[in-house]
Amino acid sequence: MPGQAFPKELVVALSVKPKPRMKSKSWLNRTTLGIGLASLFSDWSHEIATTVLPAFLATLGAAAVWLGAIEGLADGLSSFVKMGSGYYTDRLRRRKPIAVAGYLLTALATASFGLATSAWHVMAARSAAWLGRGVRTPVRKALLAASVDRAAYGRAFGFERMMDTLGAIVGPATAVALLPVFHHHYPALFAATLIPGLIAAGLIAFAVKEKERLPVAHISFGEKLRALPQTFRRFLVAVGLFGIGDFAHTMLILLAAQRLAPAYGTGRAATFAAALYMFHNVCYAASAFLSGVMADRFDKRKILAGGYALAAVMGAGVIGLPPNLWTFAAIFAVGGIYVGIEEACEDALCAELVGEEHHGMAFGALATVNGIGDMLSSFMLGLLWTFAGIPIAFGTSAALAIAGAMLVLRSRPSS
Repeated sequence: MPGQAFPKELVVALSVKPKPRMKSKSWLNRTTLGIGLASLFSDWSHEIATTVLPAFLATLGAAAVWLGAIEGLADGLSSFVKMGSGYYTDRLRRRKPIAVAGYLLTALATASFGLATSAWHVMAARSAAWLGRGVRTPVRKALLAASVDRAAYGRAFGFERMMDTLGAIVGPATAVALLPVFHHHYPALFAATLIPGLIAAGLIAFAVKEKERLPVAHISFGEKLRALPQTFRRFLVAVGLFGIGDFAHTMLILLAAQRLAPAYGTGRAATFAAALYMFHNVCYAASAFLSGVMADRFDKRKILAGGYALAAVMGAGVIGLPPNLWTFAAIFAVGGIYVGIEEACEDALCAELVGEEHHGMAFGALATVNGIGDMLSSFMLGLLWTFAGIPIAFGTSAALAIAGAMLVLRSRPSS
């Protein structure tokens, strides 16, 4: 009615403008795409070199022990550098230049293999290349985590792992294709690795957009470690326990070659084993992204624990299944699937369990724990295989996988 006053509460309600809905970021943005492509090209580069490295060392007259020493030293150096890199880069306003430098160092050092005239030259170059990998890894993961919403961690890290694994498939195939072209001239082949390696560094430099960060106060390394949540530290224990049994799957190549040789002969068995490993990597690539999608929809801890349990299933298959081509195909498939789950979900859960201001340190700690596991697991499996037999070796691996699965279920995010 005219002249009638509206209730005060209604006037206030009508005068308040509704808050605009926040539009969530797309997980497949220029940064996730740039990092994914960089992982593909970088892995493409160093997998070419890795594929031909044993044959190149043979031309230098190096004994087989040199290959183990080169890989062991490089992996160990890379593992411990990751922790330092994560700690240092949490203090910086801009992390990206560190990542670019790491990719450049890896590309240049890998290409320098062709300049080697003795095995220790290769050791120095490989160590420098893996130093670059160690520097860039926690930085790359922190950049990736900062570029997406928390609800998309699984898809982002799954996508990156899938692209990295595609590089691991294309790299060896490229090496096999280029060897006849270069007439087994190894320096030219190593020089060719510069092309994908420099493309990877360029993608990080020009495609990745770094999120603005506030300066972070300096605290000591020990204080930084203690600042990581208790749930994250329990998660690291689970990862480490699983990692001690999570041997390099090149051991499966050796197993398949040995067990298939009586039926197919040594040469064909070796060919089948190499083909099975390629199949393993295809399963790995597909699993990494699909498990990342699942991790965004369901409990990441349960997905990761399921992946660890699949590792135990693989170990049981090695022990209990008859050694024929079809059973090995199943074993390699399960191996690829669980590694895809493991790598995508470990990174996504790591990002979820700690605050963004600690992401560098957390990813560095995770990478270091995984690196130590990589160094110990294959050595332990090899010793048990040699002196106690296959059932004990792979049974121990399966038991550690189950123990890791049980522990990871206790790593609940802080409310």
